[in-house]
Amino acid sequence: MALPKYKVSKSRGRMRRAHWKLSAPGIVKCPRCQKMKLAHRICKHCGYYDGKQVIEMDVESGSDK
Repeated sequence: MALPKYKVSKSRGRMRRAHWKLSAPGIVKCPRCQKMKLAHRICKHCGYYDGKQVIEMDVESGSDK
């Protein structure tokens, strides 16, 4: 098993682990109600996905809880 030839300082090791980045979630407009939603998921406002109604929504869907 390979071992480091020289000691890696705490600073250098922590710098190496610090350089990674989360990617932003894919947010797109719903083609039916034009509100923002996560891509490839059911719209929380209208209940549609891929042009089909997947879940039944309230008549009062305009109110935010």
